[in-house]
Amino acid sequence: MKELLKDLNKAFENKIRLGIMSALVVNDHLDFMALKDLLGVTDGNLASHLKNLEKHKYIRFKKEFLDRKPNTKYAATPEGIKAFEKHIKAIEQLLK
Repeated sequence: MKELLKDLNKAFENKIRLGIMSALVVNDHLDFMALKDLLGVTDGNLASHLKNLEKHKYIRFKKEFLDRKPNTKYAATPEGIKAFEKHIKAIEQLLK
């Protein structure tokens, strides 16, 4: 049990961060509005959780303009995917 608990990642313990990573691992990228609609959160709430994942280098972003409007796309980094998969495997092992 102790060995399984050490593989849980605190960065993914929040349900919004877990949702962000789940969405970004199965999609090449998603923009801010798509993540907001998917997760049903406010702008500020989503932004703070995205910033947390950026701080850990688990996601990266790219800013561009679409029809003169700013658009920010997010994607999981290879390090983020690896850390997220390790976290999910630890949860699966705990449930067995």
